[in-house]
Amino acid sequence: MTPSEPVTRLPSCDDEYDPGLLSVEESLRRIADAISPIEDSEVVPLRNALDRVLSVDVRSPLNVPNHTNSAMDGYALRFEDLTLDGLKVIGTAWAGKAFDGNVQEGQCVRIMTGAVMPQGANTVVMQEHVDRADDVIRVAPGQREGQHVRKAGEDLAVGDTALRAGRRLLASDLGMIASLGIGELAVKRRPHVAFFSNGDELRSIGQPLEIGDVYDSNRYTLHGMLSRAGMQFTDLGVVKDEREQIKQAFLRASRIADVVITSAGASVGDADFVKDVLDEIGEVNFWKIAMKPGRPLSFGRIGESLFFGLPGNPVSVMVTFYQFVLPALKRLSGEHDWAPLRLRARTLDRLKKRPGRTEFQRAFLSQDDNGDLVVSTTGDQGSGILSSMSQANCFVILPIDSAGAQAGDQVIVEPFAGLV
Repeated sequence: MTPSEPVTRLPSCDDEYDPGLLSVEESLRRIADAISPIEDSEVVPLRNALDRVLSVDVRSPLNVPNHTNSAMDGYALRFEDLTLDGLKVIGTAWAGKAFDGNVQEGQCVRIMTGAVMPQGANTVVMQEHVDRADDVIRVAPGQREGQHVRKAGEDLAVGDTALRAGRRLLASDLGMIASLGIGELAVKRRPHVAFFSNGDELRSIGQPLEIGDVYDSNRYTLHGMLSRAGMQFTDLGVVKDEREQIKQAFLRASRIADVVITSAGASVGDADFVKDVLDEIGEVNFWKIAMKPGRPLSFGRIGESLFFGLPGNPVSVMVTFYQFVLPALKRLSGEHDWAPLRLRARTLDRLKKRPGRTEFQRAFLSQDDNGDLVVSTTGDQGSGILSSMSQANCFVILPIDSAGAQAGDQVIVEPFAGLV
């Protein structure tokens, strides 16, 4: 190159538009197409099934409720008798102790919530709508036939599907399953993730810092995100920029885990031996994604394990984990129909952006005095500014062709609480 020759400007992460970039949507499609859900199952006690993914449908072995009962404290009676001036109370039906007898014309039974409906009665009048004098009641007008009666099997009938395979179990699911008398469940084996960081400048907490050194925060972030996602995982620590150490770390990770994740050291432009090792022992694609932050991403396989090479910047690690790794883990887990929660909110701030990349800006979602959703930026959006991520509770997602947003505009938000 002579001094008079102009310097060639190659595409970089500073560019807003690069025709060679892969869209977020296409990247997600390619990752999804490469993943087959785990087939292995195990049987666990019901108390241990929270956040596990069902591997088979749960069918009801009984009617829920298993008897026709009252939904209110009140009086069980024949609806047609409400034309009479008064009804005689002939007994009480308690929850767990049914009334022994039949309700006939002109009669009623005091009944408690959950108690079995007496024979002959078809309606419950709540106690607040009744005047009682000794053993005779008079009923206020406006009652409906069959009111406040829960039919046997109206929630679930014998043989009905209570929960379908592929559902991640909630606390409410455990209660419903317990109501069916089921104490164990067949669930999918949880994916095992192995991760490590790569870089000579990285130090673990407790080690002294020399000039140019930094503490490795990414492994702690990954630890937290994987814990919230309900994964099993192994932290392999920090691996030095030495070819053999890198190779052995990759091989060990692929032997013990379904998914291998690295932060830094596995994208185009990093040390040649990292890419050489991945090319030698795996099938890895190096992608440039049309997104900000988190432009470089590696994805593929090492042996039988999926591989994700995330960027090194702390915020980029979180963004790429939530947008690419988490959906992959959900799919691998066998969870059906999962998608992150996305809402629309009014931005209180101007949000700067140029067309060309999808942006995930850190922000805080709240409600205004009218109860409407509003969102405000948490400040500097640089990919190394972890404090703005710590202060945030959501992403504002600005589409690839967006030129930003003005205060008062409606924008798409993705609450962090929905990314589990």
